[in-house]
This record gives sequence, structure tokens and C-alpha cells, in this order.
Amino acid sequence: MNRLSQRVLRAWAHRGPQFLPFADVATADVPLSRLLRLSLFQVSCGMATVLLVGTLNRVMIVELHVPASIVAIMIALPLLAAPFRALIGHRSDTHSSALGWRRVPYIWKGTLLQFGGFAIMPFALLIVGRGNAIGAPDWIGQVAAGLAFLLVGAGLHTVQTVGLALATDLVPEASQPRVVGLMYVTLLAGMIVSALVFGAALTNFDPVRLVRVVQGAAVATVALNICAMWKQEVRNPERTRAGRNEPGFAESWAQFISAPAAVRRLIAVGIGTMAFSMQDVLLEPYGGQVLGLSVASTTRLTAALCLGGLAGFLLASRLLSRGTDAFRLSGLGALLGVPGFASVLLAAPTHSAAVFFAGTATIGFAAGLFSHGTLTATMQSAPEAQRGLALGAWGAVQASAAGLAVAMGGVIRDLISATVQQTASTSLVSGPAAGYSVVYLIEIVMLMAAIVAMLPLMQRSGRIVPATA
Repeated sequence: MNRLSQRVLRAWAHRGPQFLPFADVATADVPLSRLLRLSLFQVSCGMATVLLVGTLNRVMIVELHVPASIVAIMIALPLLAAPFRALIGHRSDTHSSALGWRRVPYIWKGTLLQFGGFAIMPFALLIVGRGNAIGAPDWIGQVAAGLAFLLVGAGLHTVQTVGLALATDLVPEASQPRVVGLMYVTLLAGMIVSALVFGAALTNFDPVRLVRVVQGAAVATVALNICAMWKQEVRNPERTRAGRNEPGFAESWAQFISAPAAVRRLIAVGIGTMAFSMQDVLLEPYGGQVLGLSVASTTRLTAALCLGGLAGFLLASRLLSRGTDAFRLSGLGALLGVPGFASVLLAAPTHSAAVFFAGTATIGFAAGLFSHGTLTATMQSAPEAQRGLALGAWGAVQASAAGLAVAMGGVIRDLISATVQQTASTSLVSGPAAGYSVVYLIEIVMLMAAIVAMLPLMQRSGRIVPATA
């Protein structure tokens, strides 16, 4: 090897981690390939999220003509499982097992819940949308669909909370925020790929194709999660033996919540998440009803949202590793969300799909900055040996706020649309865009409220010390 080649290799070895996202997360004991394989559980979670929040809500509202309020409530049903994420994280921290595993049993249980929900979901949705055609009572389809969404949501919350805790177990403490960032980037990548695949598969929509797509997702979920957890957690029967002295959930939660500004931090996470999530159930129906986009085109909206989020997470990881304050980064994300929602509002009067896609990508980018910033701040303020609880608390607040926001978005949209039709309004937001526009305006107001809630945290917090490789 000549001297020039040697210089190039040395320069690449030195500079590579600066340009390759998360290349500095890997260690000698945990190579990047192992972390990437573990992150496959996030791909399955991203696939489930795209189906629940993106593809299926568009299909139910536009193709099956189910009222948006019913769809929103179904999608919000996982909210019932979201508050238990903190408990799930704590239980995986203190799990007793003769096999010596803490995390794997919960990942497997969550996988089975996801599979069961996907198995019955397409048939339940067809009964909800076309029950009269086959003589089935409406309540049968609604109950079955609700159960399916609840099972998938409960499984998703379990797998994601415990999987992230397992990921942080594998790396040194200094690298834990970065490995969680890697996991969430994988989640967004999985959502992007899933959105494109589902959009292509449902280009020519028919009931049989819907069944194949959803049940194919069920099989893929099991395969991805088994591959993700294969030989990841080291068995340690002594650590999981029965009868050892472990703090209860109440004691651990009291310790976690007693940290400075812990309550305000969670409140800020909740408000900001609601602001970004209220439009989730309305994004694809908005494109279909207001702009006349096809199922394939509106599914690509989810891909645009995820691409923006992916860029936001990558930028946030880079900035945080350089010492940027996490709360200031979160505030920047909330601020950037305002022009994103304004662009979506502008797409209706201009009837511009390009403006709509640009606004959607901006919202995703802003949400990525906000989520990564609040997640990093939560992890770094967590007491030692409570990573699962900390991740569960952040996830519980985020998922609960998102579920509540989704339900509110659908109900508000239906109420405003019905009011506009009855009053024959001639305002700027009249017609099909009326209900959607009001929801987006509310989200802009909530983003400003989130910034106000985070101002004391920005003033109080110091700069985050960059993690060393």
C-alpha cells in the first residue's frame, strides 16, 4: 500500500464517524451490525404505526366511508395501553426469571399481541365499512376493529419500551442517548419503507388486497422481532433470581419524578406531542378529500413526514453530540412546526399538492428535533439503573398525548365540518377543508404553548456534555 492510500485510510478512519450517522455508537463488544439487527424491532413498530395512523385511516374514511370520529377513536384506543409504558419499563428492569432474561420475555409477549391484532384487523374493518352489504350488525365490526387496534397498540408499546431499554443495556452509559437516537432513526426508516410498500400494494384498492397487506404485516412483525432479539440479551440467572430485593414501582416512580423540573419536562413533552400528533389521523384524508390525491399518493405523504423526521433526528443527534442544549433544540423544533402547519393550511386554497408535501416534510423535521431533544433530556436526568422507567415515562406521556390528540383531531374535524354544512358558510375554510383547517390552527396554538412551557427549562438547564466514544 502506497503512502497516499495510507493517508486516505487514516483520514477516513478519523473523519468517518463524523459523517456516518451513529458510527461512533458501536463498541468492541457491541458492533454496529448487532445494534442494527436489534433495531429491527423498530421497523416492525414503524410498520404498525404507518398502518394504523396512515394507510388504514385513509382507507376507512375515504374508501369504506367510515366517519372520521369513529376512525379517530379506534386509532386512539392504544391510548389505553400507553400509560402503562412506565410500568412495563420498570417491570423489565426488575423482572424475575429462572432463564436469566429481563427484556426478551416482554418483547415476545408484545410481538404476540401485535400478531393477534393484525390477524383479525382487516376482516373487522371490512365489516365496519360494508356491514350492511353482508347483513352484519355495525357493532360487531366496531367491537372487533377496536379490539384489533387495542391489541396492536398494546403490543407496539410493550415491544418499543422494552426494546429501547435492551438497546441501552448493551452500550456504555455515555453512548445510551445516541443508541436510542439510532433506534428512532430506524423507526422512521421503517415507516418510510413501509409507507412506500403499502402505497404500491394498495394502488388499486380492493378488499382482498387489504387482507393480504395487513396479514402480511402480521407475519413480517413476528419475523422482524425474532431476528431483532436473537442472541441479544445475555442470560444472567443471578440478576433475575426470585426473592432479591428490588424497589417497587411506586418507590421507583417517586424517585424519578422527584428530579428537578421532572413534572414540567413531562408536561412540555405532552403539549408538544399533542401539537404534532392531532393531524396524524387527518393527514391522508386531507390529501384525498381536499386535494383529490389517490391512496398511493396520500400514503407517500407518510413517507414525506418520515423523511422529514429522519432528517430531524439525524441533525438533532449531531447537534446534541456537540453539546447543544436539549431543551433549546426542542424549542427550535416546536418553532419550526409553525410554518409547516401554515403550509398545509395554504395547500387548500391554492390546491397545491407540492405545498402540501413540503409542509408535511417540514412538520416531520420539526417533530424529529422536538422528540430527540426531549428524549435526550429525559434520559440524562434519569436516576441510575432506571433507564427502562425513564424511557417508559417519556414514551407513556408521548403516546398518551398522541392518542388523545388523534381522537380530538377526528372529533373536531367532524364537528366543524357538520357545522359548516348546516350554516352554508362561505368563509375561507368552508367546504371539505373547513374541519381540517381548524385542527391545524389549533396545533399552531399548541406549539406556541409548548414553547412557553419549555422556557423555564431552557433557562435552567446547562449545556449537555458531549458523549465520548
